[in-house]
Amino acid sequence: QVQLVESGGGLVQPGGSLTVSCAASGFTFSNFAMAWYRQALGKERELVARVSSSGSVTNYADSVKGRFTISRDNGKKIVYLQMNSLKPGDTAVYYCNARNVVDWRYEYWGQGTQVTVSS
Repeated sequence: QVQLVESGGGLVQPGGSLTVSCAASGFTFSNFAMAWYRQALGKERELVARVSSSGSVTNYADSVKGRFTISRDNGKKIVYLQMNSLKPGDTAVYYCNARNVVDWRYEYWGQGTQVTVSS
C-alpha cells in the first residue's frame, strides 16, 4: 500500500522557519522524483520544489528560491522541505508528491499539511 505521510506543519510567525517532512512507504523510493506542492485557499495548486531520485538535482519556484531547501534521505525514505524567512504569502496546505522517473503514470500524493504564517 502506497503511503505518503506529511508532518511538521503548523503556525509560525513571519520571518520564522519550519521544516515539513514526508515519509514514504509501499514503493521503491529511490525510483521516484519527489516534490512539494502547495495550495492556498482559493488558489490553484503550485509546484514549490522538486528533487531528483538521487537527490543531486533540485528545482524551486521563483517565489521560494533562496528561502526554501528540499532534500531527501533515500535510506529513510523521507523528503524534507526546510522553509526559512517565511512570509504570510507562504500560507497554504503543503502536499508531498512522488513521480516515477521512468513512467509518469505512477504518481502519488500525500494528504497535505497546513502551514500558516501569521503574527
